[in-house]
Amino acid sequence: MRRTPLFEAINAARYSRQTLIREIEAQTGNTLLCIVSEHGQIAKSHATAVVDLLHNVPNGADIDLLLNSPGGDIDTAEKLTTLVRKKAGAGTIRVIVPDYAKSAATLIALGADQVVMSDTSELGPIDPQVTLPDTAGGGTSIHSARSYIDAYEQHAQALRTDPEDPVARLMLNKFDPAVLEKLTRASKRSTVIASELLQTAMIKRKDDADALAAKLSDTAQWHSHGQMIGHEHCSGLGLTVTYLDPRSDLWETLWRLYCLQAYSLPTGGTLFESKVASLPL
Repeated sequence: MRRTPLFEAINAARYSRQTLIREIEAQTGNTLLCIVSEHGQIAKSHATAVVDLLHNVPNGADIDLLLNSPGGDIDTAEKLTTLVRKKAGAGTIRVIVPDYAKSAATLIALGADQVVMSDTSELGPIDPQVTLPDTAGGGTSIHSARSYIDAYEQHAQALRTDPEDPVARLMLNKFDPAVLEKLTRASKRSTVIASELLQTAMIKRKDDADALAAKLSDTAQWHSHGQMIGHEHCSGLGLTVTYLDPRSDLWETLWRLYCLQAYSLPTGGTLFESKVASLPL
């Protein structure tokens, strides 16, 4: 059976992208899978889509994962990385970052054997951002877990130094013990996941992996959650980075594929794509 002309016309953009994926695979010798989002968050439902992408991938394959995402659920990020790692087995996993892989998406990159980056590529800090009720406005607001904890520790230390410090006492009264415990657990969970993922490939020694995970969650070094960590800084931190010149044939083809995928994204959604599957969620 052949595709009807109308069906082929409706799906022409997808066929064009999948042709590019095959060209890239022929050039690298690796299986290429893509997870592309601009604003959509990594969510629990995404595990099913990744299972679908892996359906036709042979066990032990070398896998390239083209990843662009602002982040999302850190537990799901760990699960997605584990799924890809189990399929690859003894094979090599490379995470290709065309533009940005931030927060929970950075965690996915930490679970690869190497990260492929160019001048536009960036990872980000892994300090989790938690949505909490806004007592003043009645809505919700996003808080940096580590910044909240750091502020509490700063005022607590000031009160220990001077038990009569009125500012420290006033500020400490604003902290909710239950919220503090929640954010402490979230921050610890993020660094534990990062260290464990690093130990799967890039950094075998636990102490070194723990130290790098702590650096990536250090709000004293990264002043905003969206701060860019480019390829030079990633290499300096100890990550295994392959740099591609933006004028190289491979990077230009990868960038073209990413642009085509980003343009076709569902509003607020994520595109999961391989040479045989295309799932806009």
